[in-house]
Amino acid sequence: MGIKAEFNCDMALRDISEFKNGNRKLEECIPEKLEAGKVYDFLKKDQRLYYISDDPQWDFGEIPLCVTQGEGKLSRPLASVKILEATHFLLNGEIHTKGKYKVIEVFDPKDPKIHFENLKRIK
Repeated sequence: MGIKAEFNCDMALRDISEFKNGNRKLEECIPEKLEAGKVYDFLKKDQRLYYISDDPQWDFGEIPLCVTQGEGKLSRPLASVKILEATHFLLNGEIHTKGKYKVIEVFDPKDPKIHFENLKRIK
């Protein structure tokens, strides 16, 4: 018997409309108004492993925040975030990951500038 875990190099949450329609919890969705410097809660199904570090080689742990439609369908990055904490727990008999992330910078969705290349933050 093994342990199922997924390594995530991005934070992929649902559109806020999923919460407004009653399909998802608030923590599963990207807030309506993202603000740089603010800390938000997140909730993901399954055991997710995120990079949490101050290692300058990884640009101090910044990762892209994207909207997901599920099954790997992601938007372009909406922001650069840093995972502050992640905890695995059981919810209704299923493992979940919850935690906090801090928004480092919010990107203009109309700006074609590339903000991440692979796992490296482009500034």
